[in-house]
Amino acid sequence: MYRLIRAAITARQPISAVYSRLARLVCPHRLGKNSVGKARVLCYQYGGESSTGLEPSGSSANWRCMKLEKFSRVELLEGVWHTAPNHSRPQTCIVEVDVDAEDYPDRNPQNGQ
Repeated sequence: MYRLIRAAITARQPISAVYSRLARLVCPHRLGKNSVGKARVLCYQYGGESSTGLEPSGSSANWRCMKLEKFSRVELLEGVWHTAPNHSRPQTCIVEVDVDAEDYPDRNPQNGQ
C-alpha cells in the first residue's frame, strides 16, 4: 500500500480507494509519519464519499490527513491531478516527510510526462 501511494505521489497520479468504508477519489500529495511514528498521507479529495462532505473542487477545505492503515482497494487512475492552495496548512499531520508531490513539479500526467 505504501509503495503504491508513494508511486502515485511521484507520478502525480490520482487514486481511487476505500477509506474508512467510504469510496474516495484523492490525489495524494505528501507521505510520511506523524509525531508518534504512524504512517500518514496528506491527500486532496476531489470526489467520492466523505463523512464531512466535500466543498467545490479547488477548495482548501478538501485536504485530508489520512491514516495509511485505513486504506484498502487502492488503484492508480489516469486523470487530472487535483490540488488546492495552502498545501502546507495541514502539514502538521506529517512531521517526518518521505515524499512530497511538490518535489516533482515537472511531472504532468496529462502531458505524458
